[in-house]
Amino acid sequence: MIKLPRAMLIDMDDTILSAYGRPEIAWNHITSEFSGELAPLPPQDVARAVLTFAKNFWANAEPAWRLKLGEARRLTVQGGFDALAAAGHARLPADLAVRIADRFTTYREEEMFVFPGAHDAIDRFRAHGVKLALVTNGAADTQRAKVERFELAHRFHHIQIEGEHGFGKPEERAYLHAMEALGVAASDTWMIGDNLEWEVEMPQKLGIYAIWMDVHGDRLPPGSTVRPNRIIRSLGELLPAGDR
Repeated sequence: MIKLPRAMLIDMDDTILSAYGRPEIAWNHITSEFSGELAPLPPQDVARAVLTFAKNFWANAEPAWRLKLGEARRLTVQGGFDALAAAGHARLPADLAVRIADRFTTYREEEMFVFPGAHDAIDRFRAHGVKLALVTNGAADTQRAKVERFELAHRFHHIQIEGEHGFGKPEERAYLHAMEALGVAASDTWMIGDNLEWEVEMPQKLGIYAIWMDVHGDRLPPGSTVRPNRIIRSLGELLPAGDR
């Protein structure tokens, strides 16, 4: 058992909250809702096209797009529609792309929840004297609404939202600012999150102990060169045995 650190920097989406994980399930659900308007195209074909476009888009997107998720979703649905048309299918209407994208946003908000045991684990970390910072990317209004909705504000000593601070992961200052706010050094700090670049690779370069949240048990992607210091499926796994 590794002793708890002086401080933890904890990601929010898909670490504390089930938020954006498993997009293929969400897109297949949404396209099935619009199956009548997508006919004769099967909904799963549309979902696949949107997912393919979205994957390529986010692999190369500027950080500013993280602050405009609604607009980005509209763009990716339209991109999927365009790809289907280029493949010889009838062109789907642009207004349908907007409605599907907006329904996806609403659906994600409806389905969002705190992972079982996450609140209790965070409270126990704090009870053990660990300094806690919530470090999340995204737009100020969207992320702050989640912080309030899911009762996270009082659980952390420092809340750091990209849209409020003007910088986010994987910028070095995102981690350095959070540690400065807590009054700790990298050697005293753990970073926990689901993104291998943002919560493992960059923190490790700064000397932070990096823990990857693999909530669905997917394991590291084949060929991944990133090696977390530890892999967990729930925050509770980090608690001393007597607190679990």
